[in-house]
Amino acid sequence: MARKYDGLYIFVGAAKDEMLDKTVEKMRNEITRLSGAILNTEVLGKRSFARTMQKRDHGTYVRIRFELDAANLATLRERYHLMEDLFRVQILMVDERREAVIAEQAAKRKLREAAVAARAEVVSAEA
Repeated sequence: MARKYDGLYIFVGAAKDEMLDKTVEKMRNEITRLSGAILNTEVLGKRSFARTMQKRDHGTYVRIRFELDAANLATLRERYHLMEDLFRVQILMVDERREAVIAEQAAKRKLREAAVAARAEVVSAEA
């Protein structure tokens, strides 16, 4: 059974965009090689670490959301440990109930903001 996962990848040697794109594509190919599906890829940019790790103080963060069979997750982690380009990886299962609550809250927030904007227009039109 395929489950949704969020993978947070940290690259330290991929400073240039084209090099980063190739490295991210390698990560995506490993997922698809294990019969997974890529849902979303987001480059979060270069960030500083809270503390120095292995004599490094910053890295480029990338988040990939994907679907993969739970049985293949251990194989994926093993493949990532062999890759020199990857500094750290964290893979977490997506909680569908939490995602639904967050989406509902975002929709309510949009409605409130639209109502406030409409009231502001009425007030400015009356003035």
